[in-house]
Amino acid sequence: MRSVRSRVGSVATTLLVGAVAIAMWEGAVRLASVPQFILPAPSVVALRFAVAWSDGTMLRHLIPTIQELVIGGVIGGAVGLLIGIVLGISGAARRIASPYLVAAQSTPLLALGPLFVIWFGPGAAAKIAICAIISLFPLAISTLVAVRDADAGIVELFRSLGASRLQLLFGARLPAARAGIFAGARVAATLAVVGAIVGEWLGGSAGLGVLVNLARGSLFDTPLLFATLVQIAIIGICAYSLVALAERFASRLSR
Repeated sequence: MRSVRSRVGSVATTLLVGAVAIAMWEGAVRLASVPQFILPAPSVVALRFAVAWSDGTMLRHLIPTIQELVIGGVIGGAVGLLIGIVLGISGAARRIASPYLVAAQSTPLLALGPLFVIWFGPGAAAKIAICAIISLFPLAISTLVAVRDADAGIVELFRSLGASRLQLLFGARLPAARAGIFAGARVAATLAVVGAIVGEWLGGSAGLGVLVNLARGSLFDTPLLFATLVQIAIIGICAYSLVALAERFASRLSR
């Protein structure tokens, strides 16, 4: 019961803080008479958001972004998880590959984006590749650390019982590394959204990144720009929440 009350209280506090911030934004814009093309009031953004959904604009650009996010995120997550596990259980592979992994992660995504467009073309493949790359590294590194630093006592117990490498991995290391793996997955899920938007921003005919370009460019529609940013934030929250739900489900299965 306390847990439920605590969650309700936390949600209520979060909503209250958000409502106060929006009210302050609305009041400041109205009192200062800020031009709409510079900073629209939240009420104007909300109205433009509703109009974009009612006339089909938002949905038309949302669907490609979701497709790129899901496909790229799943591919990047699977590859990142596999790389992290291999590097976590093999000291030799970790020593060889870790510097390259860190170097690749530190390369700016905006620098790689044009290369992917050249290699894969301006279609969905380039956006999916960018999503996969950007979501791969946080999951790979968090999995590597979590698997490598699994509880030494449990690992030694399994070894003393004559467990094979696979039994040691699935029975000791991965269960102990679950929290670290899901922490990386949460970061990867939100970064995959960034990857999809950046890929669309660099080129394409549809997607929320394209809509951002249109709103700030040819349409010069600042309220639509803010409405699109709100939609992108909603997608990020949903992606994060799905990973959190998956973590709860995995925790229940392990009991």
